[in-house]
Amino acid sequence: MKILVAVKRVVDYNVKVRVKSDHTGVELANVKMSMNPFCEIAVEEAVRLKEKGVASEIIVVSIGPAQAQETIRTALAMGADRGILVTADNAEPLAIAKILQALVKKETPDLVILGKQSIDGDNNQTGQMLSALLGWSQGTFASKLEKTDAGFSITREIDGGLETLSLKLPAVVTTDLRLNEPRYASLPNIMKAKQKPLATMTPQDLGVDATPRTVTLKVTEPATRKAGIKVKDVAELVGKLKNEAKVI
Repeated sequence: MKILVAVKRVVDYNVKVRVKSDHTGVELANVKMSMNPFCEIAVEEAVRLKEKGVASEIIVVSIGPAQAQETIRTALAMGADRGILVTADNAEPLAIAKILQALVKKETPDLVILGKQSIDGDNNQTGQMLSALLGWSQGTFASKLEKTDAGFSITREIDGGLETLSLKLPAVVTTDLRLNEPRYASLPNIMKAKQKPLATMTPQDLGVDATPRTVTLKVTEPATRKAGIKVKDVAELVGKLKNEAKVI
């Protein structure tokens, strides 16, 4: 079985994001970047499937700037076999899904694993769009993934509890936080990752138009929350909820 995993380069989750002074976006200069946490989980799950003998090859794909090579190398150090970088700036979810669709047709994987969302855009769209474009089975927000004779069994979190789906291959799976805990890449594996193949191409090479369809007009900081107050007793609380907040 061949697995394709999509990863994204984002601002590290420990960094406090700041808006640029001209309000055109967030500040990325001299900011630590890393692999999207949900993508790390996707890579880890693919590597575990390979360690169990379920998968034979793991291909990691990233769609973004040239610096995303570092993100791919991280995935290679975790255990992936080879990487593909599609250079594109500000690619939107539909364009990313179309690029992945073209790569799926080229690489013919049996399973595509993605993080359920990226922590920068929080769109939660690419996996579902890719599944629709390919006409493949999909299992979103996977918190458990098990190989079965028919394909895979997916446990996913829903509002009412847990839902279990049976997926036939080929399929698209998006990962949730509780699926696994990603490993740290060891120094020997980091060194080995430098020798693993990494191909570079553009959306045009795949016949995809990745031109953004939306324009960002302005980016601003969230409004500052007002400080709360303390009330001396329940009667005062009820009075404020009734007369000021008017919620009762």
